[in-house]
Amino acid sequence: MQGVADEDMAMRPVLHIRYDGTDTTLPISFPDHSIADARAAFEAAHKAQFGFIYENKQLVVETVAVEGSNGGDSHHQEALAPSGPPRDMADARQNRRIFSEGEWHDAGIWRREALRPSDRVSGPALIIEPNQTIVVENGWQAEITMRNHVLLRRTVRKRRRAALGTEADPVMLEVFNNLFMSIAEQMGVTLQNTAYSVNIKERLDFSCAVFDSDGALVANAPHMPVHLGSMDRSVETIIRLNAGDVRPGDVFALNAPYNGGTHLPDITVVTPVFDDTQENILFWVASRGHHADVGGTAPGSMTPLATTVDEEGVLFDNFRLVERGRFREAELVSLLSDHPYPARNPAQNVADLKAQIAANKKGVAELRRMVAHFSLPVVKAYMGHVQDNAAESVRRVLERLPDTSAYEYPTDTGQVIKVKISVDRTGREATVDFTGTSPVMKNNFNAPEPVARAAVLYAFRVMVEDNIPMNAGCLRPINIVIPEGSMLKPAYPAAVVAGNVETSQHVTNALFGAMGAMANAQGTMNNLTFGNDRHQYYETICSGSPAGRMNDGRGFAGTSGVHTHMTNSRLTDPEILELRFPVLLEDFRIREGSGGKGRWRAGDGTRRSIRFLEKMQCAILSSHRSRPPQGLDGGGDGEMGSTKVRRLDGRVDVLKACDQTVLEAGEAVVVTTPTPGGFGEA
Repeated sequence: MQGVADEDMAMRPVLHIRYDGTDTTLPISFPDHSIADARAAFEAAHKAQFGFIYENKQLVVETVAVEGSNGGDSHHQEALAPSGPPRDMADARQNRRIFSEGEWHDAGIWRREALRPSDRVSGPALIIEPNQTIVVENGWQAEITMRNHVLLRRTVRKRRRAALGTEADPVMLEVFNNLFMSIAEQMGVTLQNTAYSVNIKERLDFSCAVFDSDGALVANAPHMPVHLGSMDRSVETIIRLNAGDVRPGDVFALNAPYNGGTHLPDITVVTPVFDDTQENILFWVASRGHHADVGGTAPGSMTPLATTVDEEGVLFDNFRLVERGRFREAELVSLLSDHPYPARNPAQNVADLKAQIAANKKGVAELRRMVAHFSLPVVKAYMGHVQDNAAESVRRVLERLPDTSAYEYPTDTGQVIKVKISVDRTGREATVDFTGTSPVMKNNFNAPEPVARAAVLYAFRVMVEDNIPMNAGCLRPINIVIPEGSMLKPAYPAAVVAGNVETSQHVTNALFGAMGAMANAQGTMNNLTFGNDRHQYYETICSGSPAGRMNDGRGFAGTSGVHTHMTNSRLTDPEILELRFPVLLEDFRIREGSGGKGRWRAGDGTRRSIRFLEKMQCAILSSHRSRPPQGLDGGGDGEMGSTKVRRLDGRVDVLKACDQTVLEAGEAVVVTTPTPGGFGEA
């Protein structure tokens, strides 16, 4: 080590250990060369990060490293040491009033170049440097050390303030809004960092959220709206089905579309948050990830040809993923494998589910830390306050809507979404009625009730211009009517895979059309899947955003090449796509001038071409291939989309909106997205 004497060097052996059959290594100190101690330290670290440990599973030492550091603390002591007796500086030549800890103070101003080692400046004061200003608050002291560093020390004990009450305070309401959202965001970062599949790690097709003790949504990170508005149904199902049988260390998984889920690739992992006694459940946290494959008749589990849910993959209906801290891997693999159309890569599912468990573990830790800091009564009270605030924000939106408005949205399948919004001005409530919507059909565009509910929650949250979390309070003033047997309320065994991704977009377009707020978006996620027994990949392809009108009447134009409404994922980086899969991204571009025209123009769509380097199945699940997205208030319609396959012999096959084919090595699929509508007469 350069610049460090031999006697000041400290060497530390480190083992990078993982469980056999897994990919995540953890660095473990190995100072005493004790394998037993290293195993214990690894298990403690694994439990801290993932919330569980394996029983009777071999450990693999993947890497042995030696870390060197400056073992002495002489440099540290030297940096902090004064050069002589302290000199207290007083009578600054200039003063400036500063606001600190809730009150104004007269602060002396000191120029940094005028201060010498051993000088001490007591706060309140400002030390002005050429590139920054150091604020020395009241009760603090700045000292110049022998190495000309500025060392800050607290010299007066911080005053204890009165305990925060449970009554709603406007400032603290904003603080808790952001604290709850921050916890969900930290969960998302953990999930992204620990996930294995490209779908979750790179495309960010996941969502994380915090729920109260009853399973009502409190706050979420800005992830996938179609997930966030429907996850509470999954949490409520777990609570109901496991009442009296939830223990510390338990984690549950669910994707059942008729029991709180949406479609099978979206697996929700739910974890309880217990109190310090480990007896009472205080809150719940959950993460939902779109898995690259959960079985079914086609790789990627998004087959457009399915007519029953069993053809779409493996059903998780209240599966106990972790039991009292023990990860039930054997049972999980059995569930994924024992099916007429089993999962093609169970190891990938296991890795991603472990990442979701880790994300939930982070949420549990942060919620417990919040309770320790603010107290349980305060945290519970503000969970209620943020929901109350969301409900009031939506009620203010209702005041701007007409008494009655309606919209019909025909789809490529021949089905129609009908919605009518009626406002009760006295009760400050609204009814969103989907009566007249087409019945369940023998296709997979049937959307479970949580999907339509998620679209309603999202649409009304978008209409609120304040910065509030999307939570259960947003739906408190909204009564949702969905007729039994309609395509928005199917029953087993109806296929539902397109309901989550396509019908959710249709419902959202219908809602914004009824409110007169926005033209149609592209109305599809352009779900492209491809794969074989070794590779499975899924992506959604963006278009532009529609034009529309703000609450105050001002219009706005759309943006080109962005995901909109119920999807908020990103596309995999070309380098990662080509590294992980045998494909070549030939072309991806914005189609200039393709968005709907009008006084306010819509954003432009995209074209994406992928060439396959080995034989694979390929499927497209999409909409607006036979009718364009509509403009609003006199704005022009967008353009229809298309999916084409370029064959080796030069032929170009045009696929249907929902189609499946096989591509040989060298053949390419070209997806041209539909484009959104414009707003207002030009």
